[in-house]
Amino acid sequence: MSEATFAGGCFWCVEAVFLGLRGVVAVESGYSNGHDPAPTYEAVCAGETGHAEVVRVRFDPTQISYRQLLEVFFAVHDPTTLNRQGNDVGTQYRSGIYTHDAQQAQTARDFIEQLAMSSIYERPIVTEVAPLSNYHPAEAYHQRYFEQHPHQGYCAFVVAPKVDKSRRLFPDLLRQG
Repeated sequence: MSEATFAGGCFWCVEAVFLGLRGVVAVESGYSNGHDPAPTYEAVCAGETGHAEVVRVRFDPTQISYRQLLEVFFAVHDPTTLNRQGNDVGTQYRSGIYTHDAQQAQTARDFIEQLAMSSIYERPIVTEVAPLSNYHPAEAYHQRYFEQHPHQGYCAFVVAPKVDKSRRLFPDLLRQG
């Protein structure tokens, strides 16, 4: 198994997208790359800890590659807005790839360079690429949040469209059943 960690706005959105992919065996919402040794949701949301809301993805690289995870990640969030995704504003909602080794870092940087050269985005990509540090799992009630609350307002109007988009764009990467 391998691990990857991504920050793309609210972790509920990113978690729900990755949970639907084949080869992904676990997704955990959490906080990383901040300075507080014991971050809480309230402190992270207040911008007091420096952490980003992230998802840690455990995956089987024989079924889905790190590059494929990057493709999905960049398709379901806006990597050109600094410290925000839609109406979610603050450093905790930054776009980031927090790498577990040098190979992931190089793959992520190469992928971003390819995206930048392709002119897919009208504005520059601001996604941070840095080694994973100071990771903490989010509180239990955040785990698999969309799955448990699909009709909650934020889930219905923000998370569900991202999940639908990933299903539409990547049908070959979806979990069967």
